Amino acid sequence: MNIGKTALLLAAMTALFMAVGYAIGGQAGMLMALVAAAGMNLFSWWGSDQMVLRMYNAQEVDATSAPELWQMTAQMAQRAGIPMPRLYIIHEDQPNAFATGRDPQNAAVAVNTGLMAMLSREEVAAVIAHELAHIRNRDTLIMTVTATIAGAISMLANFGMWFQPSSNDRQGGSPFGWLGTILMVILAPMAAMVVQMTISRTREYAADRLGAEICGNPMWLATGLQKIAGMAQSLPNMEAERHPATAHMFIVNPLTGQGMDNLFSTHPNPENRIAALVELARTMGVGNTVASPAGSRRGPWG
Repeated sequence: MNIGKTALLLAAMTALFMAVGYAIGGQAGMLMALVAAAGMNLFSWWGSDQMVLRMYNAQEVDATSAPELWQMTAQMAQRAGIPMPRLYIIHEDQPNAFATGRDPQNAAVAVNTGLMAMLSREEVAAVIAHELAHIRNRDTLIMTVTATIAGAISMLANFGMWFQPSSNDRQGGSPFGWLGTILMVILAPMAAMVVQMTISRTREYAADRLGAEICGNPMWLATGLQKIAGMAQSLPNMEAERHPATAHMFIVNPLTGQGMDNLFSTHPNPENRIAALVELARTMGVGNTVASPAGSRRGPWG
């Protein structure tokens, strides 16, 4: 996404946040929401990446603690033409990964241990290349900012239920009464989810294509996506279930569909993504096999 689209998205999310404030407290609530939105946008720019990494208890690793994974990531970063990002491991059985950070110079890639256990080395390399594509496309900032503000919108909407609305805007109450407050509590988080869904669907296809070009074989990413999508439905990621506003950051939706937050998918259909990668492999003249058995072994991931 370019700077113009990023600015437009932040403006839309800020406007939605202000609308929630107005529904709760009228003009005074809208002003307070505007001040809060400005503060959150600033915080998201500088610190939300670390907040998300802490949320998932991500452990930073280096060339000594995880030599194979670090070397693979460094190789993919060199191919992508970006600096080596900080590398994290999340002790989570569900195979998945995400990237975060405000720019390529301040980026991080987090990989679940389940990804390294269930995918071949080529498939893991392709997943990392996909995440590096997000970094090179500067998707990571907007992903993190969106997760932060969307979560705040949901919390503010729920917080509004604690207020006794007043029909008099000057008294600081909601100008819409209880009905408006109830509608706001229901619709505001849904609107935030729609924004996330729109971002994710457009950025994932672009990152799939660039990631396939970085790793050199679209079929590595296609088979990796197939495995991840299948396992994500049977292996719940409890941290993601508790923080659904971060779901759009992952390469495949980490939510199992057990809650209302999964009513709208934040990712394109995996089958459509795989089909696009298979077509890309055909145009690149790459075979439809992942690799020879000797080249497809897993780890060890030191």
